[in-house]
Amino acid sequence: MSLHENAVRVLKEYADQPDLRGLYLDHLAAHADGMWKPCQAGHVTASALVIDPERSRVLLTLHRKLQMWLQMGGHCEPGDTTLEAAALREATEESGIAGLTLLPGGPVRLDRHPIPAPCNWHLDVQYAALAPQDAAATISDESLDLRWFAYDEVGGVADASVVRLLERTLARL
Repeated sequence: MSLHENAVRVLKEYADQPDLRGLYLDHLAAHADGMWKPCQAGHVTASALVIDPERSRVLLTLHRKLQMWLQMGGHCEPGDTTLEAAALREATEESGIAGLTLLPGGPVRLDRHPIPAPCNWHLDVQYAALAPQDAAATISDESLDLRWFAYDEVGGVADASVVRLLERTLARL
């Protein structure tokens, strides 16, 4: 199964956000290259909110290019076989934490946001990753900073999309 086929399957099984889910599926039906960065109509990305439920905190990255506190995530790569694998790879690379596991149940939410041309749109499939006990984070080249935030601090540092991702993650926990 290709990554494109996996994304279609994952999105068809995702029961929430029906309008946005339909837009993602329409995009993939219209664009054979819709998983990849060069697709000028936009492309599917995969991200994961790294969460430590035992300590009621989440790990956010201060994104180097965007200068915003965000969850870990980014572009799918040719070696990714599933969206889940892409999200977990991104979370591991950007957090430096070994042993992350995705919260069961598939994606937590979808978030479509504009990006500069020529790509135009990120169609992000968002997961949550559980940090192992005593996880030690390490800043990657893509980050200016990496920091744990208590749940109630996230709204003060991150945008509404990250707050909604945290809310949906906590509801699933």
